[in-house]
Amino acid sequence: MAKWLIDPGHGGVDSGASYKGRRECDDVLKLSLRVGELLKNNNESVNYTRATDTTISLAERSNKENIGDYDYFISIHRNAYQPELAKGSEIHVYAKGSIAEQLANKVNYEVVKNGFINRGIKVSNFHVLRETKCPAILLEVGFIDNTSDNLIFDSKFEQIAQSIVKGCLLQVGKVINSSTNNLNNDQVYYRCIVGSFKERRNAESRKGELIGKGYKDTFIEVYKRK
Repeated sequence: MAKWLIDPGHGGVDSGASYKGRRECDDVLKLSLRVGELLKNNNESVNYTRATDTTISLAERSNKENIGDYDYFISIHRNAYQPELAKGSEIHVYAKGSIAEQLANKVNYEVVKNGFINRGIKVSNFHVLRETKCPAILLEVGFIDNTSDNLIFDSKFEQIAQSIVKGCLLQVGKVINSSTNNLNNDQVYYRCIVGSFKERRNAESRKGELIGKGYKDTFIEVYKRK
């Protein structure tokens, strides 16, 4: 199990880039939370620099990583240039030949399958890449001021989240668990079974005991052993 710190860019008073009422801070928070959820579904340890629309400084982001003993840091952003003049997805790392670049290559390979133009891996001197101790990458998931990139982001949101997670898991030698990919937390339920009985009366007796202890939803399910 690896420890991941996911960093939704901007937030609070810093909305990031915006276009036609759409804000980068909102897009990346939603995507970051879904990525984290999927990583947790695959038995990875996840934390966030922010989980709400909160103002977080660059130093606070890197400091949280520095004191947290994380294995990987992923900062998620959306790009911007001049309206409708640029598009595509890219990932930034601090140094070539690094573990971060290995991760970036895996994630980038998966993300561009969703239809984004591949703008590749770029070396950048961003604070959250330079001042973090663990391997760190910064994703630019399409241009927020490009209509076609926004269409991909919206129509393939779940696939994009899964693509990021697939690349991350490949980095740590795991394959994404398809059985939980398409389930949100509010769709997942866990059934607790307390016993199997050959005689119906024994099952009814146990059901009565459990209801008496406050487990009002207790029920009997009949099945045939193969």
